[in-house]
Amino acid sequence: MNRIKCYMGIDVGSVSTNITLIDEENNVLDKQYLRTEGQPIESIRKGLKDIDRRIGKNIVVSGVGATGSGRQLAAAIVGADVVKNEITAHAVAAQKTIPDVRTIIEIGGQDSKIILLKNQVVHDFAMNTVCAAGTGSFLDRQASRIGIAIEDFGSYALKSKNPVRIAGRCAVFAESDMIHKQQMGHSREDIIGGLCDALVRNYLANLAKGKRLDSPVVFQGGVAANIGIVRAFEKALGVGIIIPEHFDVMGAYGVALLARENVQAASGKTQFNGFDKLNGSYTTESRECSGCSNCCEIVQITLDDDPVACWGDKCGKWSGTA
Repeated sequence: MNRIKCYMGIDVGSVSTNITLIDEENNVLDKQYLRTEGQPIESIRKGLKDIDRRIGKNIVVSGVGATGSGRQLAAAIVGADVVKNEITAHAVAAQKTIPDVRTIIEIGGQDSKIILLKNQVVHDFAMNTVCAAGTGSFLDRQASRIGIAIEDFGSYALKSKNPVRIAGRCAVFAESDMIHKQQMGHSREDIIGGLCDALVRNYLANLAKGKRLDSPVVFQGGVAANIGIVRAFEKALGVGIIIPEHFDVMGAYGVALLARENVQAASGKTQFNGFDKLNGSYTTESRECSGCSNCCEIVQITLDDDPVACWGDKCGKWSGTA
């Protein structure tokens, strides 16, 4: 039996861990969207073990890429050939899907990004990792407070006839303002519509201020599934929004594309550790290096008491050593 040659992309974030497998024609063969739940090592292992169980005998992993806030961790555990930041990964994925994309809106569980491209090159970007009012976790909390499933949030917003104006600059103020609007007797639909408008206002004010957002505009990240937010963006920008087929795992898709390109351009041999290594016991520990005044925090990954990788230093003393 001929096994399918594929490339893996892993995007480890604070809320979700996403894994994709693509073939040599860049088609997505398999994808997973897992909750990180504060345990990135376990979420990575869970995702890869599931892939191995379902299709492991039918595939050959020929390259691996890692991205996201936990990319160094993923690279150490899996054996990545490429480690890239989220901006690069999302831009590559969007361009592969919509070649003439000019603006990328990305909203995840805990952060949001805007990426602007000119002549197929990233020329400006901004990230918001501080304010929760512009993220998916904010919407999750408000849906729970109102008493509806987050999956129904968008449909409620579309039913709104007169969306109320909610202060969206801060999650704390937005919550208190929403409660006040409830006490005033506004309908659930109008409050949800107002929340969608508030999130979009917050995003545009914080990330897009002073920037020109040209079409085509692509919306990526888990929040792109919320039709209420999509419509609010279209209303605010006055243009149609494109939602890619694999909008929820575009970071993982992008870094899988980069892994394929890197491995083929180099020796053609991957550093992938294989699925068997997932059975070991991984631990993470940190310490402060006292070698100089920088006092860097060194993070070390250990597999069954054997050091696998270190990072966090500014001088290179520990990076790459185990």
